Amino acid sequence: MPSAPENAPLSSLYSSTLSLVTDLYQLTMSYGYWKQGMQDREAVFHLYFRKPPFGGGYAVCAGLAYAADWLNNLRFSPEDLTYLASLRGAKGGPLFPAEFLTYLGELKFTCDVDAIAEGTVVFANEPLMRIKGPLLQAQLLETALLTLVNFQTLIATKAARIREVAGDDQVFEFGLRRAQGFDGGLGASRAAYLGGVDGTSNVLAGQQFGIPVRGTHAHSWVMSFGNEEEAFEAYAAAFPDDSVFLVDTYDTLEGVRRAISVARRMREKGHELGGIRLDSGDLAYLSREARALLNEAGFPNTRIVASNDLDENLITSLKQQGARIDTWGIGTKLVTAYDQPALGGVYKLAALRKADDSGWEYTVKISEQLAKTSIPGILQVRRYETEKGQPRADMLYNSAEPLPQDLTIVDPVDPTRRRPIRSTQFRELLEPVFRTGELVAALPTLQQSRAHAQREVASLDPSIRRFLNPHVYPVGLEESLNTFRTNLILEKRPQRPA
Repeated sequence: MPSAPENAPLSSLYSSTLSLVTDLYQLTMSYGYWKQGMQDREAVFHLYFRKPPFGGGYAVCAGLAYAADWLNNLRFSPEDLTYLASLRGAKGGPLFPAEFLTYLGELKFTCDVDAIAEGTVVFANEPLMRIKGPLLQAQLLETALLTLVNFQTLIATKAARIREVAGDDQVFEFGLRRAQGFDGGLGASRAAYLGGVDGTSNVLAGQQFGIPVRGTHAHSWVMSFGNEEEAFEAYAAAFPDDSVFLVDTYDTLEGVRRAISVARRMREKGHELGGIRLDSGDLAYLSREARALLNEAGFPNTRIVASNDLDENLITSLKQQGARIDTWGIGTKLVTAYDQPALGGVYKLAALRKADDSGWEYTVKISEQLAKTSIPGILQVRRYETEKGQPRADMLYNSAEPLPQDLTIVDPVDPTRRRPIRSTQFRELLEPVFRTGELVAALPTLQQSRAHAQREVASLDPSIRRFLNPHVYPVGLEESLNTFRTNLILEKRPQRPA
């Protein structure tokens, strides 16, 4: 099976600057910072989500490799600057002055970036990335990082849920034709593989990332021949050791019988039929009947592949109905995250170096909903574990301040929910990726991140992995950080008389 090396670079896809993959307001704010002389003031931003997707209890972090590649190529090309110079304000004049565009053309990325490794299970309010560096630069990163991390984290999580219910069955991602464009399809194939599927139909993803590629044939193949059996014969002649016949073009069970007839002749020539594919109808009933026909004919090892708008919920139902399906082809509902099309990740300013360089000024975004109120500080995520490595609780703390000896975590949404920390075994999840703009991390291969994701999901208690009303994994603010946050909210919120 053709494939690229495991550590195939992404730069062949993202070698152009792509610095204009941003919202205009990132550039207008950047100009405002520059005009105010604030462009080099040190700032800290956190990228996180407020709620796990799909009504689940966790997410699988993904997209870091794409983000690192984008950051490595961050620069404004002459073509970028020419376009920005063409933008006009309300009165017809240039939106950005030439001096600012010259500054952008000379800009060199110098931020520190810490991130949680791809494949790690993560939870609400935990920074997946922490950006520290000049305010203008850190601000410019927002849109692109959210685009890259939000989508791939969403798809990797969906794939992990599908992997959970499929068990040891084969699972392949077949969704390119329903994806949101070439780039969406490519990112989805990568994230789905990271999340646990076994391969993809996306040939470019196979070339770029070393993902195993798989495929059968379409109904048009069968319809191009005089009859179904003739079509199967022709396909077997082309791929005598790699044939999977799509049997539902006219009548599914008759199609199975015709596939068996061709499989017998293949066997006489020393070849075996790899499988049949069901793409419509009552998959539970048809798979049971097909399995009976295949077994009776002496083909117990011929696999039954199913497609047709599958997801984790339908797979669960089919298994409960006794479906005899060995391989699942998941398309639309995986690559589009059909039941939740966006993760909802955010990128918030959490700290600014004081103007006199005497320390940090912590910042907070306040909302009427406590869940939408940001967390100030230079945050780190500490995961406490059992001796066997099972996660017990996560603590968010301000790494710029000393920790107290006795630790308690406080629910960021419900401060009455508190949990003392007794565990001594832990790991820090945010790890250095860039230092002063230079890549310092040896990023794992996609295959290594995929294996990490499977270990991570398996380490979660089943109550957290279940789909219906999952147990809420404990994530809390270190108590002194919670107190500081509360006081900062009171300081910043206007006090209106009753």
